[in-house]
Amino acid sequence: MTSPSQRYRITVTPIEKDGLQCSGRCTIELEHRAQQDWMRLLEVARRQSGLSGDERAAAIVATQLLHDLAQRHAQEPSHPLTRLQPQLGEVLGALQDIQQAP
Repeated sequence: MTSPSQRYRITVTPIEKDGLQCSGRCTIELEHRAQQDWMRLLEVARRQSGLSGDERAAAIVATQLLHDLAQRHAQEPSHPLTRLQPQLGEVLGALQDIQQAP
């Protein structure tokens, strides 16, 4: 399932409470080269209970982003994600357990 050629564009857009158009910076976009097929992970997660659809999607995207970033910097001892690797590994494992729970 590893495919370093999976690329995603992630867009974050605030939802305004008052119904008015956003002023200032309204969208954050970034591109990410992923090791996993996120769409497949989201399809599998849809059949699982325990989290709402938005919560499942957020957990999968967050987990995969952190995992990929940590892997990219694994050989850099002074990188913050490398120093946090033990704790990050525990957090990612717990999130993946939630995603795979029936």
